[in-house]
Amino acid sequence: MKNLHIGGLVIPVPIIQGGMGVGISLSGLASAVANQGGVGVMSAAGLGLLYRHLSSDYPEACILGLREEIKKAREKTKGIIGVNIMVAMTNFADMVKTSIAEKVDIIFSGAGLPLDLPSFLQKDSTTKLVPIVSSARAAKLICDKWKAAYNYLPDAVVVEGPKAGGHLGYKESQLSDDAYRLETIIPEVVATIKEIETTHDCKIPVIAAGGIYTGADMYDIMQLGADGVQLGTRFVTTTECDASEIFKQAYIDATEADVEIIKSPVGMPGRAIFSDFLQKVKDGEKQPKSCPFHCIKTCQIETSPYCIMLALFNAYKGNMTMGYAFAGTNAHLATAIVTVKDTMDAIQEEYKAREKELV
Repeated sequence: MKNLHIGGLVIPVPIIQGGMGVGISLSGLASAVANQGGVGVMSAAGLGLLYRHLSSDYPEACILGLREEIKKAREKTKGIIGVNIMVAMTNFADMVKTSIAEKVDIIFSGAGLPLDLPSFLQKDSTTKLVPIVSSARAAKLICDKWKAAYNYLPDAVVVEGPKAGGHLGYKESQLSDDAYRLETIIPEVVATIKEIETTHDCKIPVIAAGGIYTGADMYDIMQLGADGVQLGTRFVTTTECDASEIFKQAYIDATEADVEIIKSPVGMPGRAIFSDFLQKVKDGEKQPKSCPFHCIKTCQIETSPYCIMLALFNAYKGNMTMGYAFAGTNAHLATAIVTVKDTMDAIQEEYKAREKELV
């Protein structure tokens, strides 16, 4: 297993912990992963709810909360820390500017095309920029746009397949289409990126994400050209994960059939663990009275069955009757809550076992 290099940063273990909101991956989980040689990633989503005691103004509370989480992470690790910032967030610019000002190591950005992300960099900025894409076409579009407008190319690219948890960058009909499998799109993105690397004499690592759970999964996808992997679901059932114990238990209790595709209020399909809350949504019993945060650009409160920010925040706190857990397809494989160290060690052992099996 080789080191992963992202814009001059050396990552000893080529594992990136996916940024999961609301509140699932904060400084606790991110610092623990960074201490084990991977990249720990905090989610910028919903921090204004978690830090509303700092300000009654939601956008301001988001900024203050992000600063606080970055500070906490820095106190706990000397490793590499990232922030996941969704393009679809209405406070996208605030979160990017704050992350760069606080000199976070990497910004990961998806849920839309982050076409203007390099515009936020300053002359003394050290933060690396990594877009999250779902196709070779999107990867090329971002590279071409960034190079033409900002003379900047991504420091890496995350390719997220349709088996990921949370919001998905695919139409529902594409989720079961072999043409959109991660195993299909990784070689396509790798080929596209290699052309860009040759043209511009640079290196842009390709990181595979979505449905990767074991070290064997990691080995297999890296044989298709990926330089590293991003995992979210497996890190939920760790001691250091910032979610409530009840949230983690939902993963352990879930069967394969419980992980299903839902229609999110933000207009994208999402993957979540079935719950009584989601059943009530299907039955038409849920209806929000107002939009308290205006947090996602594409969320229409007039037609939304519930406020997604509140639902995810409630789940993070353990109130599963008023929320639900996003999860990847392999959430049902979780059987116990273990430490991040044990999880990272297990993934690397599984990787080695798979390598021995096939070599």
